Amino acid sequence: MERNNLYPIFLKASQLKVLIIGGGYVAEEKLTFLLKSSPDASVTMVAPMFREGTLAIARTGDVQTITDSYNSHYLKGHQIVIATTDVPEVNIEIYKDCRAQDKLINVADNPPYCDFYMGGIVTKGHVKVAISTNGKSPTTAKRLRQFFEDVIPENIDDLVKNLNIYRKTIKGDFEQKVEKLNEFTKGLVEKL
Repeated sequence: MERNNLYPIFLKASQLKVLIIGGGYVAEEKLTFLLKSSPDASVTMVAPMFREGTLAIARTGDVQTITDSYNSHYLKGHQIVIATTDVPEVNIEIYKDCRAQDKLINVADNPPYCDFYMGGIVTKGHVKVAISTNGKSPTTAKRLRQFFEDVIPENIDDLVKNLNIYRKTIKGDFEQKVEKLNEFTKGLVEKL
């Protein structure tokens, strides 16, 4: 039976350097979702041309745009790379360059050339839920994101903050604290 073997992680994008290669619609989409989820992300974009919408979104964050064609020297200093050009051979070249330099790479709409996928994300204050379909169906991830946005209550952030305050008052060792928090929160799912 096939299953999703991806390991989900939440990156501190403000402490990493992200490179997006391309300036068209797909680059704009990737930048939009990146800044929506991590508005403090540090991003560089390289492309021979940029859509006006892409430039407008870039101005809302810490985004440097460089008008140029891809060259491997742009990889230097970046840990995460997203290739969105409309030339498959260039995207594969970027992938190979990233593999040679141990950089994480996502080639848009080409799962065999991805170390990671940018899934559906729901954010409500400190609560963030990421959804992955293992690159098989981004539309399903989008629909699940919409579902969770409706189901997760707006006041979930208040609950998280209050639980954090409560957690700091609990006495005992780590195991005892976890046990008390588990007992305290077991009805949470039933209430949602």
